[in-house]
Amino acid sequence: MKKRITAYIITIVTAVCMAFMVTACGKSETENNAGGKTIEGDLQEVMAQIYAGVDLDAETKEAMQGFVTDTLTSDNEQALLGVEGVSYTEGVYSVPMISSIAYQCVLLRVAPEDVENVKTMLKENADVNKWVCVSAETVLVENVGDVVLFIMSDQEAAYAVSASFQALAQ
Repeated sequence: MKKRITAYIITIVTAVCMAFMVTACGKSETENNAGGKTIEGDLQEVMAQIYAGVDLDAETKEAMQGFVTDTLTSDNEQALLGVEGVSYTEGVYSVPMISSIAYQCVLLRVAPEDVENVKTMLKENADVNKWVCVSAETVLVENVGDVVLFIMSDQEAAYAVSASFQALAQ
């Protein structure tokens, strides 16, 4: 009788655990990454807020304030995204004017149902060797809600920008 009760309890506990796992796995990665949070506002302003909040040395932070930030267009998306045909409703990029630094940061606002597809496209087509004589050591592609961050740079800058981006989530 004890064996049957023990087996019954184990079966119930296993079933409950599986139900929780199926529910958790059923959420999209977008929901898991964003936690229901969003970033509101014009992406040019968002980029400025990211740079203002970045935790780097003063010289690097000041240099970032001078990077060119402009609108992503069909003319420059291949060079910046590594692929054409990425579906987005708004896009901005930030790059150094003239520099021997391998750095670019792109923000895209995409339809919520396209977030994971866009992130996959960016990861698969990132070219860390696209600069002359230098390479990016880190590629990060992440999102908060419908805003996707795509950055290629040195590790310290990439993670500092990512942390500042995540801190903007509301």
